[in-house]
Amino acid sequence: MIIDSLLGLERYFSMHPGFEKAYHFLRRQPLEQLAEGRHVINGENIYANVSESRGKAPEAAKLEVHDSYIDIQIVVKGQETMGWRDRRHCKMLNTAYDETKDMALYDDLPEVFFTIEPENIVIFFPSDAHAPMIGEGIIRKIIVKVKI
Repeated sequence: MIIDSLLGLERYFSMHPGFEKAYHFLRRQPLEQLAEGRHVINGENIYANVSESRGKAPEAAKLEVHDSYIDIQIVVKGQETMGWRDRRHCKMLNTAYDETKDMALYDDLPEVFFTIEPENIVIFFPSDAHAPMIGEGIIRKIIVKVKI
């Protein structure tokens, strides 16, 4: 997991060629005006999901993991708390891996919680179990999915 600012994403271009394309997509337009839904950046290799919904209580947030994509998550409006746990420590499977959604869910508790403000990013790799959307009020965020 990496926590940084949107501008700091440039530091990680060498980690994956898709990070630079994701960065240019995020810097190209006003993020608060980007329509909700899916935005194709590079076919199925890189795309963004824009959502706006009410935050949830920590106990309602499940840890999720992905096998095929890296998440670059950026908060656009609101304040989001996220939980994190090393995937190797997850033992309590809630929902088996679904290849079409690239996701499995766990009932384990996060090891760490952290809060993200607008313009901050979090990069989650397949080794990172994460519990998103913890908070109060409306949270607007963009998740760029980068195929491994």
